[in-house]
Amino acid sequence: MSAPVAPPAANAPAGNPVAAAAPPALAIVDWLPLLLVPAMALLALPMIGSAPTWVTLTAAGLAMGMIIFIIASGLTLIFGLMDVLNFGHGVFIALGAFLAVSVLGLMSDWTTVNHLGMNLAAIAIAAVVAMAGAGLLGYVFERVLVRRVYGQHLMQILITMGGMVVGEELIKMIWGPQMIALELPASLRGAFIFGDAAIEKYRLLAVLVGLAVFISMLLVLNRTKLGLLIRAGVQDREMVESLGYRIRRLFVGVFIAGSGLAGLGGVMWGLYQQGVTPQMGAKVNVLIFIVIIIGGLGSTGGCFLGAMLVGLLANYTGFLAPKVALFSNILLMAAVLLWRPQGLYPVANR
Repeated sequence: MSAPVAPPAANAPAGNPVAAAAPPALAIVDWLPLLLVPAMALLALPMIGSAPTWVTLTAAGLAMGMIIFIIASGLTLIFGLMDVLNFGHGVFIALGAFLAVSVLGLMSDWTTVNHLGMNLAAIAIAAVVAMAGAGLLGYVFERVLVRRVYGQHLMQILITMGGMVVGEELIKMIWGPQMIALELPASLRGAFIFGDAAIEKYRLLAVLVGLAVFISMLLVLNRTKLGLLIRAGVQDREMVESLGYRIRRLFVGVFIAGSGLAGLGGVMWGLYQQGVTPQMGAKVNVLIFIVIIIGGLGSTGGCFLGAMLVGLLANYTGFLAPKVALFSNILLMAAVLLWRPQGLYPVANR
């Protein structure tokens, strides 16, 4: 988890950013934020009153949080490792969702049959196409727009927002401006019944996909040479390049990977909403930034916790006080920032 970073090992060579970026053998983990998710769930139980209803809402909240994390993880990756504020992130989400609409439409024979294997295969193919398309658009974004404004946050915000507007208009030209239905495959409709509690099948899939993305990001960033080089490049780019590594190429790869994750999030969100619109990414953008601010800008673990908190709170308040649910995420962000002004797990070098 991108929690507070322990000091470099005592035997790390001085001035070597690669050695300095290596994860220490014994990392000091701040456990207090980890208690927020179970604490919120337990506090909601007596207010809801019914255990089956609480189980249903909790499962729905965790699933929603996982989907939000998938969407936000790409932006967290880009900002945390490249220090780029990409306000055009929403166009990658929308593109991924619309590509999934086209792919699943061509595979209707696979999605309408009540066969779990065929249904999951169709979603997997749609996800791969969506990630590839969003990643390609991310490459264009980086080369044409972002590369010119590294280190200039205001210009990054303005130019990426402009890129998102252009991208949305291109989506309207191809798929039209109206909402397009994105129905769940046959075997993922309905819910599993546990007594009086109901857990939707698709939400369980969302939890599994979200966990897979989270674990994969942690392993790549903390347990591979690639992640080590990227993090070292963030600390001291010139030194790493002097060792013969091309950090620019690595950073382009990070931008493509972050865009691809947004495309995957678009697929999951579109299936969750069972419909897609060209503006869907822009609408989710606000929620994404709330999540990464709560988590600590650039922190993968903080983003994960922030998404879980947002998902749970949205479902609990939607049941208990629907009017409060409209601004519950803002209240959550304000409460967290009053407690920890830099977020739950602020990145050490930011």
